[in-house]
Amino acid sequence: MYLPSHFEETRVEILHGLIRAHPLGALVTFGTDGLNGNHVPFEIHPDPAPYGTLRAHVARANPVWREFSKEVEPLVIFQGAQIYVTPSWYQTKKETGKVVPTFNYIVVHAYGTLRVFEDSAWLRKFVGGLTDRFEASRAQPWAVTDAPEEFVAMQLRAIVGIEIQLTRLIGKWKTSQNRPSADQEGVIAGLRESDDAVAREMAAAVEQNKRS
Repeated sequence: MYLPSHFEETRVEILHGLIRAHPLGALVTFGTDGLNGNHVPFEIHPDPAPYGTLRAHVARANPVWREFSKEVEPLVIFQGAQIYVTPSWYQTKKETGKVVPTFNYIVVHAYGTLRVFEDSAWLRKFVGGLTDRFEASRAQPWAVTDAPEEFVAMQLRAIVGIEIQLTRLIGKWKTSQNRPSADQEGVIAGLRESDDAVAREMAAAVEQNKRS
């Protein structure tokens, strides 16, 4: 990934925060047919330091857990807020007109060592925790134990767990840091005028990272 220094984010807690907020990762592995991409919801765990561990599950029928190369680290891409930025928001447009459109975006690239788990106890604990997380905001959250035990056991036999102990975390927060302060303020104002949740998320990111 092309990463100018002014867009780089290295704080692990911030990178983990994006993964928790946007858990659907694009898992890219190298296998017998070349590059392979799968979209999988992940859980991030802080241990071991410094980068932590990603955990997920895939269908047993998915060849990714059998055919990944052990010599090439897998890459998981997490996409945060991304939005078009119009030059009309820039103060520079009024002053010189020398502006062009761009896209702001926030991403994390995670690399590590992939392990496979077929143990039913590991899988039950993982899917139980994953379900509890996503059901937590519901008034009447569904739990794995709500389903018949024999049905749960059958479903667990149809999946495989994966764990990636992370060796690298690369964050890119392209949030107008390369623009003058007045232009950044214009981007914040333009985004905050929108009712779109993604626009508001990006506005907060621009404000947090704006140049002093």
